[in-house]
Amino acid sequence: MASEKESVEVSAKTVEEAIERGLSELGLTRDQVEVEVVNPGRSGVLGIGAEDAQVRLVAVPDGPPTDVGSTLVEEEAGTPVPPAEPVTGSEVPDPEIAQMASDLLQGLLDLMKVRAQVQTRMGDDLAEEGEEPALILDVTGNDLGILIGRRGETLRALQYMTRLMMSRELERWEPVIVDVESYRVRRRRSLRQLANRMADRVAFSQQRVVLEAMPPNERRIIHIALRNHPQVTTKSIGEGDNRKVTILPK
Repeated sequence: MASEKESVEVSAKTVEEAIERGLSELGLTRDQVEVEVVNPGRSGVLGIGAEDAQVRLVAVPDGPPTDVGSTLVEEEAGTPVPPAEPVTGSEVPDPEIAQMASDLLQGLLDLMKVRAQVQTRMGDDLAEEGEEPALILDVTGNDLGILIGRRGETLRALQYMTRLMMSRELERWEPVIVDVESYRVRRRRSLRQLANRMADRVAFSQQRVVLEAMPPNERRIIHIALRNHPQVTTKSIGEGDNRKVTILPK
Protein backbone atom coordinates (compact mmCIF):
# COMPACT_ATOMS: atom_id res chain seq x y z
CA MET A 1 0.00 0.00 0.00
CA ALA A 2 1.39 3.40 -0.93
CA SER A 3 0.26 5.11 2.28
CA GLU A 4 0.31 4.34 6.00
CA LYS A 5 -3.08 5.97 6.45
CA GLU A 6 -6.09 3.76 5.86
CA SER A 7 -8.81 6.42 5.59
CA VAL A 8 -9.40 10.15 5.56
CA GLU A 9 -12.37 12.53 5.55
CA VAL A 10 -12.03 15.62 3.39
CA SER A 11 -14.22 18.65 2.70
CA ALA A 12 -14.14 20.92 -0.35
CA LYS A 13 -16.48 22.98 -2.52
CA THR A 14 -17.28 19.98 -4.76
CA VAL A 15 -17.18 16.20 -4.39
CA GLU A 16 -14.53 15.86 -7.08
CA GLU A 17 -12.30 18.47 -5.42
CA ALA A 18 -12.67 16.70 -2.07
CA ILE A 19 -11.75 13.37 -3.67
CA GLU A 20 -8.63 14.86 -5.24
CA ARG A 21 -7.56 16.36 -1.92
CA GLY A 22 -8.11 13.06 -0.16
CA LEU A 23 -6.10 11.15 -2.76
CA SER A 24 -3.25 13.63 -2.37
CA GLU A 25 -3.32 13.24 1.41
CA LEU A 26 -3.34 9.44 1.22
CA GLY A 27 -0.81 9.32 -1.59
CA LEU A 28 -3.04 6.92 -3.54
CA THR A 29 -4.76 6.79 -6.93
CA ARG A 30 -8.49 6.59 -7.61
CA ASP A 31 -8.46 2.84 -8.18
CA GLN A 32 -6.85 2.27 -4.76
CA VAL A 33 -9.64 3.78 -2.67
CA GLU A 34 -13.29 3.32 -1.85
CA VAL A 35 -15.24 6.58 -1.73
CA GLU A 36 -18.27 7.38 0.40
CA VAL A 37 -19.99 10.71 -0.17
CA VAL A 38 -20.81 11.84 3.37
CA ASN A 39 -22.34 15.13 2.22
CA PRO A 40 -22.74 16.09 -1.46
CA GLY A 41 -22.77 19.76 -0.45
CA ARG A 42 -24.85 22.56 -1.92
CA SER A 43 -24.18 25.92 -3.52
CA GLY A 44 -26.84 27.93 -1.71
CA VAL A 45 -28.35 31.14 -3.02
CA LEU A 46 -25.84 33.92 -3.55
CA GLY A 47 -23.56 31.98 -1.26
CA ILE A 48 -26.09 31.92 1.57
CA GLY A 49 -26.68 28.45 2.99
CA ALA A 50 -23.82 26.94 1.02
CA GLU A 51 -22.27 23.75 2.36
CA ASP A 52 -18.97 22.11 1.44
CA ALA A 53 -19.02 18.60 0.08
CA GLN A 54 -17.54 15.97 2.38
CA VAL A 55 -16.20 12.56 1.36
CA ARG A 56 -14.59 9.65 3.16
CA LEU A 57 -11.80 7.82 1.33
CA VAL A 58 -10.85 4.33 2.52
CA ALA A 59 -7.77 2.61 1.14
CA VAL A 60 -8.56 -0.83 -0.25
CA PRO A 61 -6.15 -3.77 0.09
CA ASP A 62 -3.83 -4.52 -2.79
CA GLY A 63 -5.24 -7.26 -4.97
CA PRO A 64 -6.87 -8.10 -8.28
CA PRO A 65 -9.47 -5.59 -9.48
CA THR A 66 -12.19 -8.24 -9.31
CA ASP A 67 -11.85 -8.30 -5.51
CA VAL A 68 -12.31 -4.56 -5.07
CA GLY A 69 -15.87 -3.40 -4.35
CA SER A 70 -15.23 0.30 -4.78
CA THR A 71 -17.35 3.17 -5.95
CA LEU A 72 -14.28 4.25 -7.86
CA VAL A 73 -13.28 1.06 -9.60
CA GLU A 74 -12.64 2.63 -13.00
CA GLU A 75 -10.65 1.82 -16.11
CA GLU A 76 -8.91 5.07 -17.03
CA ALA A 77 -8.19 5.71 -20.71
CA GLY A 78 -4.84 4.20 -21.60
CA THR A 79 -4.73 1.94 -18.53
CA PRO A 80 -3.97 -1.70 -19.38
CA VAL A 81 -6.91 -4.01 -18.72
CA PRO A 82 -5.89 -6.99 -16.57
CA PRO A 83 -6.55 -10.44 -18.02
CA ALA A 84 -10.09 -11.59 -17.33
CA GLU A 85 -11.22 -15.03 -16.29
CA PRO A 86 -12.81 -16.99 -19.14
CA VAL A 87 -16.50 -16.11 -19.43
CA THR A 88 -18.97 -18.52 -20.92
CA GLY A 89 -22.55 -18.04 -22.09
CA SER A 90 -25.31 -19.85 -23.83
CA GLU A 91 -25.22 -20.42 -27.57
CA VAL A 92 -26.04 -17.41 -29.76
CA PRO A 93 -29.62 -17.96 -31.09
CA ASP A 94 -29.16 -16.09 -34.39
CA PRO A 95 -25.65 -16.58 -35.81
CA GLU A 96 -26.31 -14.23 -38.74
CA ILE A 97 -27.15 -11.26 -36.49
CA ALA A 98 -24.21 -12.10 -34.23
CA GLN A 99 -21.85 -12.17 -37.22
CA MET A 100 -23.20 -8.87 -38.55
CA ALA A 101 -22.79 -7.22 -35.16
CA SER A 102 -19.27 -8.60 -34.82
CA ASP A 103 -18.30 -7.35 -38.30
CA LEU A 104 -19.68 -3.85 -37.63
CA LEU A 105 -17.81 -3.53 -34.34
CA GLN A 106 -14.63 -4.97 -35.86
CA GLY A 107 -14.89 -2.35 -38.59
CA LEU A 108 -15.10 0.40 -35.99
CA LEU A 109 -12.05 -0.94 -34.17
CA ASP A 110 -10.11 -1.12 -37.45
CA LEU A 111 -10.98 2.51 -38.21
CA MET A 112 -9.75 3.42 -34.72
CA LYS A 113 -6.53 1.49 -35.48
CA VAL A 114 -7.09 -0.68 -32.42
CA ARG A 115 -5.67 -4.17 -32.73
CA ALA A 116 -8.31 -6.37 -31.15
CA GLN A 117 -10.70 -9.22 -31.88
CA VAL A 118 -14.45 -9.46 -31.31
CA GLN A 119 -16.00 -12.59 -29.82
CA THR A 120 -19.77 -13.17 -29.55
CA ARG A 121 -21.74 -14.92 -26.82
CA MET A 122 -25.00 -14.61 -24.90
CA GLY A 123 -24.72 -12.60 -21.67
CA ASP A 124 -26.22 -14.98 -19.11
CA ASP A 125 -23.81 -13.51 -16.53
CA LEU A 126 -25.08 -9.96 -17.15
CA ALA A 127 -28.81 -10.72 -17.10
CA GLU A 128 -30.83 -10.26 -13.92
CA GLU A 129 -33.23 -12.93 -12.72
CA GLY A 130 -36.18 -13.25 -15.09
CA GLU A 131 -34.49 -11.29 -17.89
CA GLU A 132 -33.52 -12.61 -21.30
CA PRO A 133 -29.75 -12.49 -21.85
CA ALA A 134 -28.54 -10.10 -24.55
CA LEU A 135 -25.99 -10.68 -27.27
CA ILE A 136 -22.50 -9.76 -25.99
CA LEU A 137 -19.69 -8.54 -28.23
CA ASP A 138 -16.58 -9.04 -26.12
CA VAL A 139 -13.46 -7.27 -27.41
CA THR A 140 -10.19 -9.01 -26.57
CA GLY A 141 -6.58 -7.97 -27.09
CA ASN A 142 -3.74 -6.13 -25.37
CA ASP A 143 -3.77 -2.70 -23.70
CA LEU A 144 -7.47 -2.05 -24.31
CA GLY A 145 -8.08 0.38 -21.44
CA ILE A 146 -8.49 3.13 -24.04
CA LEU A 147 -11.71 1.41 -25.19
CA ILE A 148 -13.19 1.66 -21.69
CA GLY A 149 -12.28 5.21 -20.72
CA ARG A 150 -13.01 7.03 -17.51
CA ARG A 151 -16.07 5.53 -15.79
CA GLY A 152 -16.72 3.45 -18.90
CA GLU A 153 -17.60 6.50 -21.03
CA THR A 154 -15.74 5.32 -24.14
CA LEU A 155 -17.21 1.83 -23.82
CA ARG A 156 -20.76 3.24 -23.66
CA ALA A 157 -20.10 5.38 -26.74
CA LEU A 158 -18.74 2.36 -28.62
CA GLN A 159 -21.82 0.36 -27.68
CA TYR A 160 -24.16 3.16 -28.81
CA MET A 161 -22.43 3.43 -32.19
CA THR A 162 -22.62 -0.33 -32.69
CA ARG A 163 -26.33 -0.40 -31.83
CA LEU A 164 -26.98 2.54 -34.14
CA MET A 165 -25.29 0.84 -37.10
CA MET A 166 -27.17 -2.39 -36.38
CA SER A 167 -30.50 -0.56 -36.23
CA ARG A 168 -29.87 0.85 -39.71
CA GLU A 169 -29.11 -2.61 -41.06
CA LEU A 170 -31.97 -4.40 -39.30
CA GLU A 171 -34.46 -1.50 -39.23
CA ARG A 172 -35.04 -2.19 -35.54
CA TRP A 173 -33.21 -1.55 -32.28
CA GLU A 174 -31.15 -4.54 -31.14
CA PRO A 175 -30.07 -4.57 -27.44
CA VAL A 176 -26.54 -5.76 -28.10
CA ILE A 177 -23.94 -5.18 -25.35
CA VAL A 178 -20.32 -4.27 -26.11
CA ASP A 179 -17.76 -5.36 -23.53
CA VAL A 180 -13.96 -5.21 -23.31
CA GLU A 181 -12.09 -8.12 -21.73
CA SER A 182 -15.26 -8.85 -19.68
CA TYR A 183 -14.99 -5.46 -17.92
CA ARG A 184 -18.78 -5.29 -17.47
CA VAL A 185 -18.81 -8.69 -15.76
CA ARG A 186 -16.10 -7.63 -13.31
CA ARG A 187 -17.71 -4.25 -12.75
CA ARG A 188 -21.13 -5.84 -12.06
CA ARG A 189 -19.58 -8.21 -9.54
CA SER A 190 -17.74 -5.33 -7.88
CA LEU A 191 -20.87 -3.18 -7.64
CA ARG A 192 -22.92 -6.00 -6.12
CA GLN A 193 -20.21 -6.52 -3.49
CA LEU A 194 -20.19 -2.79 -2.78
CA ALA A 195 -23.98 -2.70 -2.48
CA ASN A 196 -24.04 -5.51 0.08
CA ARG A 197 -21.17 -4.05 2.10
CA MET A 198 -22.72 -0.58 2.22
CA ALA A 199 -26.11 -2.09 3.10
CA ASP A 200 -24.54 -3.80 6.11
CA ARG A 201 -23.03 -0.47 7.17
CA VAL A 202 -26.38 1.32 6.85
CA ALA A 203 -28.22 -1.43 8.74
CA PHE A 204 -25.70 -1.24 11.57
CA SER A 205 -25.34 2.56 11.83
CA GLN A 206 -28.90 3.52 10.77
CA GLN A 207 -27.26 6.34 8.77
CA ARG A 208 -27.70 6.75 5.03
CA VAL A 209 -24.81 6.24 2.61
CA VAL A 210 -24.54 8.17 -0.66
CA LEU A 211 -22.48 6.47 -3.36
CA GLU A 212 -20.52 8.22 -6.06
CA ALA A 213 -22.29 9.32 -9.24
CA MET A 214 -22.84 6.42 -11.64
CA PRO A 215 -24.41 5.93 -15.08
CA PRO A 216 -27.97 4.52 -15.17
CA ASN A 217 -26.98 0.90 -15.87
CA GLU A 218 -24.67 0.83 -12.83
CA ARG A 219 -27.23 2.47 -10.54
CA ARG A 220 -29.69 -0.21 -11.65
CA ILE A 221 -27.27 -2.93 -10.51
CA ILE A 222 -27.20 -1.39 -7.01
CA HIS A 223 -30.98 -1.04 -6.86
CA ILE A 224 -31.59 -4.63 -7.97
CA ALA A 225 -28.95 -6.05 -5.62
CA LEU A 226 -30.73 -4.49 -2.62
CA ARG A 227 -34.38 -4.53 -3.72
CA ASN A 228 -35.24 -7.43 -1.38
CA HIS A 229 -32.97 -6.40 1.49
CA PRO A 230 -34.91 -6.59 4.77
CA GLN A 231 -33.24 -3.59 6.45
CA VAL A 232 -32.40 -1.03 3.77
CA THR A 233 -33.92 0.61 0.72
CA THR A 234 -32.41 2.60 -2.15
CA LYS A 235 -33.23 5.64 -4.23
CA SER A 236 -31.45 7.80 -6.78
CA ILE A 237 -30.83 11.48 -6.13
CA GLY A 238 -29.40 14.29 -8.24
CA GLU A 239 -29.67 15.02 -11.93
CA GLY A 240 -27.92 14.00 -15.10
CA ASP A 241 -24.34 12.79 -14.76
CA ASN A 242 -24.39 13.66 -11.04
CA ARG A 243 -27.17 11.21 -10.19
CA LYS A 244 -26.21 8.99 -7.24
CA VAL A 245 -27.65 6.01 -5.39
CA THR A 246 -28.53 6.59 -1.75
CA ILE A 247 -28.87 3.61 0.59
CA LEU A 248 -31.18 4.31 3.53
CA PRO A 249 -32.41 2.33 6.54
CA LYS A 250 -36.02 1.13 6.24
